[in-house]
Amino acid sequence: MDSFGMTNRLHYGDNLGVLREHIPNESVDLIYLDPPFNSARSYNLLFKQVKGAESPAQIMAFEDTWTWSHVLYDDFKKEPRNSPLWGIVAALYETLGPSEMMAYLVMMAPRLIELRRVLKPTGNLYLHCDPVASHYLKLILDVIFGPQNFRNEITWKRSDTHNDARKQFARIADRVLFYTKTDAAPFVPQHVAHAEKTLKDWYLYLEMPDGSIRKMTPMERDSQQIPEGARRFNAGDLSSPNPRPNLMYEYKGYLPHANGWRCDRARMEELDAAGLLLFPASSNGRIMFKRYLDEQPGAILGDLWTDISLIRAGHKEGRGYPTQKPLKLLERIIAASCPEGGTVLDPFCGCGTAIVQAERMARNWLGIDITYLAINEVVSRLQEEKREGHALRYELVGTPKDADAAQALFEQTVSQNHRPYEQWAVTLVPGARWNEKKGADRGIDGRLTLWVGTKPKDALVQVKGGNALNPSNVRDFAHVIESNDAPLGFMISQKPPTKEMKRVAEGMGRISFGGTATYQRYQILSVKEI
Repeated sequence: MDSFGMTNRLHYGDNLGVLREHIPNESVDLIYLDPPFNSARSYNLLFKQVKGAESPAQIMAFEDTWTWSHVLYDDFKKEPRNSPLWGIVAALYETLGPSEMMAYLVMMAPRLIELRRVLKPTGNLYLHCDPVASHYLKLILDVIFGPQNFRNEITWKRSDTHNDARKQFARIADRVLFYTKTDAAPFVPQHVAHAEKTLKDWYLYLEMPDGSIRKMTPMERDSQQIPEGARRFNAGDLSSPNPRPNLMYEYKGYLPHANGWRCDRARMEELDAAGLLLFPASSNGRIMFKRYLDEQPGAILGDLWTDISLIRAGHKEGRGYPTQKPLKLLERIIAASCPEGGTVLDPFCGCGTAIVQAERMARNWLGIDITYLAINEVVSRLQEEKREGHALRYELVGTPKDADAAQALFEQTVSQNHRPYEQWAVTLVPGARWNEKKGADRGIDGRLTLWVGTKPKDALVQVKGGNALNPSNVRDFAHVIESNDAPLGFMISQKPPTKEMKRVAEGMGRISFGGTATYQRYQILSVKEI
């Protein structure tokens, strides 16, 4: 259960409406958002390619994000809830004019207002963006959160230099803007491995398994390889940085520094008993403090993150999502800024990386996305987490739960050629992906890649909503299945098939995938039955 008495939730819909209608005030501990950025031409495909598919399953996401509209701008100015931003947005419009960037900012501004509203007083927000938009977004965030609540502009080096460096320096980094709602927001410093130079310059001593101590050899320093069982440490100064007359005592024949020791005699004896003092060979030397490398958390992390790389092609974590972020990136953000048992919100949840990581770290979560394909991908990832032992409990909000709701969705999406209905209906076939119809693919709404023998082949899915289903439709899709040599065909219908339709489907016979079981090659599945 989350902090306001509801289960974890995955919402289908426009995040502005979901935020206003479903998310209470001051109910969220951490918001991470990774909205579409850079340009619509670069980021308008939500899923470039689904794993195992030869043909990409594509969906246009946020089609209006980068398209200027005076109507939307006028609506923004008329909405009282947007009043804190009227001034800055008007100033940006004077500068940028009716441009793609201005369209993006008008889209983002009211959502950022709502995001601050739902944050607890101790809440944190991380906005992931690119350098093209970061400075404009920071102006808007300064107005909403107050410049005093800006914490960091984190630079994440996501990749190595590549081929866009011919007329400019290579663009290899994203920005993450970090704000708190108030000064009361908690923060847990994060650590990274020490730089090699730090290790070479500072951790110079070895304590051997027999208890003897020596300095590292030049070869050991260069290779950073030490004998098995040895512990590496550096020698810290035990002298006081300022004069301390009360700490001017002799210890085991060793005189204090001119300013005195850093600690009193009782503490010195504790360190000695723990084996943490390094005594010099000469009585004129200084006692030092042993700081073991294997006991150190590492260097404190700054606002330049270079140790987490993007998800490359073929990586086991990859989901075929072009702007997918690594789980380690979200692990760091959640660890730093969301307390145990807190709630994480991702209003542009895409393929669900923030949700999956929140689940793994025992945080509550809320996810929102505007496409069924994204919602289905998140559900798929959550099912994988469940198979790995996570006890998942969540509610899916905004997707049809019964035949009547499915019919309502069909009727509500007439202006979009029923595309959202098709996207949802295709997901009723486990593992199927929506097919954006182009050319010869017309009539095929989804594909499911199966292994037939040693080769992958696509099973086909066609969706018939409303009262469109008739025997002619059924026969037409039978021809599509046959002409594509598809191993299986699924017709998803809003209403149940008639006996004649079932007869046509059964006439295509059955198929085996190598075992003793056989499957009807052409299956008509009604939404109500499923």
